[in-house]
Amino acid sequence: MENYTPNIFFAFILVAGIGYFVMNVRKLIRNIKLGKDIDRTDRKPERWKNMAKIALGQYRMVRRPVSGALHIIVYVGFLIINIEMLEIVIDGLLGTHRVFQKPLGDGLYGFLIGTFEILAIMVFIAVTVFWFRRNVEKVKRFWNKEMQGWPKNDGNIILYFEMVLMSLFLLMNATDVTFQNSGAGNVISQFIAPWFSNFSHEELHMIEKVAWWLHIVGILIFLNYLYYSKHLHILLAFPNTFFANLKPKGQFTNVAAVTNEVKMMMDPDADPYAMPEESENESEPEKFGASDVMDLNWVQLMNAYTCTECGRCTSSCPANLTGKELSPRAIMMKTRDRLEEVGKNIDANKGTFVPDGKQLLDDYITREELWACTTCNACVQECPVNIDPLSIIMEMRRYLVMEESAAPQELNMMMTNIENNGAPWQYSQMDRLNWKDE
Repeated sequence: MENYTPNIFFAFILVAGIGYFVMNVRKLIRNIKLGKDIDRTDRKPERWKNMAKIALGQYRMVRRPVSGALHIIVYVGFLIINIEMLEIVIDGLLGTHRVFQKPLGDGLYGFLIGTFEILAIMVFIAVTVFWFRRNVEKVKRFWNKEMQGWPKNDGNIILYFEMVLMSLFLLMNATDVTFQNSGAGNVISQFIAPWFSNFSHEELHMIEKVAWWLHIVGILIFLNYLYYSKHLHILLAFPNTFFANLKPKGQFTNVAAVTNEVKMMMDPDADPYAMPEESENESEPEKFGASDVMDLNWVQLMNAYTCTECGRCTSSCPANLTGKELSPRAIMMKTRDRLEEVGKNIDANKGTFVPDGKQLLDDYITREELWACTTCNACVQECPVNIDPLSIIMEMRRYLVMEESAAPQELNMMMTNIENNGAPWQYSQMDRLNWKDE
């Protein structure tokens, strides 16, 4: 009687792995939806083009040729190699062995597996170079203070994961006697197979099965690790580039309530003593700016989860380069950490957020960081997946100025001068145009 225990066990770990991933994806979507609503569905052709060019085509990665080329190898290789997962899943559920080899024929099947093997060794080499750059060469942007502890370990863990998964794939092929004898696609594994020439067929079969099981289990672990890792951008880069802001850099959003107030003040027919009309359904006035993650919009929260922690934004930030406290990467990481804390609060309180006495402002992001920003948009320009740290900084600044009247002294002086003199400088109204005569 045939033993179906391995097939049942395989089905169990497959369902468990995918089920846990789906649970985390639902939690991720829930957390992102905590943000305010914003419409980013305009100019759809341009959005699809951005997604294809930036997320799929890696357009911004190759601005730095070495790391860009290596990243493309890892990205393309890892995606294409995992096409083989379909065969592994069918083999695992049905108890077959290389189920696609016979219907596809040795020619086409060999071409596919041969391509996978070449990509696997290229991915392994590229990942090794990444590890060297991060840990031996110690590229400066990987060693900022926000990259200590878990962020630093996370970067290495994912590299080790990829090294092991590629090695298991090649080992699985190298110890598959039937596959090696067919010569269908063993372009790399044929050079590994001689390492096991002294092993019996039974021992080779055992090594192959262990490598096969470790490979599939490793991929499921990797899939579920993504939620806790910066490599969540593998999934989120696509919606993040699609819903990115298409307005010109430097164009900031206006607050409708403030715009209406200014229009009323400029209207000569408006009654200066008139009270705004109140609606029976009108809720508490909206907060100006943002002091916590729930005050940001959902695209900004998705930005936080999409951050790759590559540090390109911080390495191009003039404030950071001159020794200021600001790091755009840290802004995104802190926003994500606070959002995760809020999500855990909701989980612990049966779907309701219970105030915890904390907020994004001060508890995570300092005022010194916010006011160090020059609003030059370098961070936005450099991000390989269209993240906008500046929009978060500006919303938090807006809160400080409009809700707490906590602008720096220099800014308060400038606004007072504009109010009194019609210019940022301490000139009298009569002297404000004297500069043109000099």
